Amino acid sequence: MSNIEIKNAEGQAVRTAELDSRVFGIEPNIPVMHLVVKNYLSSLRQGTHDTKGRSEVSGGGKKPWRQKGTGRARQGSIRATQWVGGGVPFGPTPRTHNKRTNNKEAKLAMRSALSAKLADGELLVVDEMAFDKPCTRQAKALLAALGVADKRVTVVLPNDAVEAFLSFRNLPKVRVIGVREANTHNLVDNAALVMPEAVVTTLEEALV
Repeated sequence: MSNIEIKNAEGQAVRTAELDSRVFGIEPNIPVMHLVVKNYLSSLRQGTHDTKGRSEVSGGGKKPWRQKGTGRARQGSIRATQWVGGGVPFGPTPRTHNKRTNNKEAKLAMRSALSAKLADGELLVVDEMAFDKPCTRQAKALLAALGVADKRVTVVLPNDAVEAFLSFRNLPKVRVIGVREANTHNLVDNAALVMPEAVVTTLEEALV
């Protein structure tokens, strides 16, 4: 089993907890992590890029000059690809950039990301994040107590932690997500990963 210190809102260690080594203690599989992150970023592309080919550009219905006798090169249309204002050859057209990632790869990549964060000392677990009402000042104080106030931080919260979500979302350099939104890209694209103990339990149950 892997161990980690559980801290309170003041940044003090209150106890040591055991983490499931199948989720937080494996050897990170870097190639699978790279594949999953690349596929995720590709899926974010809209794919609406478009250029007009020769048949789509307006004009050019008439042959610009006769075939022979002018001393100039033979031309059939001023909208051919070699003309300024002509069609674009082999240009991008609307398409989907989605790439398939199977569940086994996705879970392995997330386990690798969590294990790497723990090994690098970039995973911080808090016993609870209790917010009676949205309070950005309280959220900022929590990150300062953990020593990550000036770093790029990803905060992973339970899906129903609305007050905590509203408290963290306005802080610069902070990405706050629900545990349902957690993926490999969100877990690794930061300098510190902060989550309450309840989220750790949820991730262990989902990824084992």
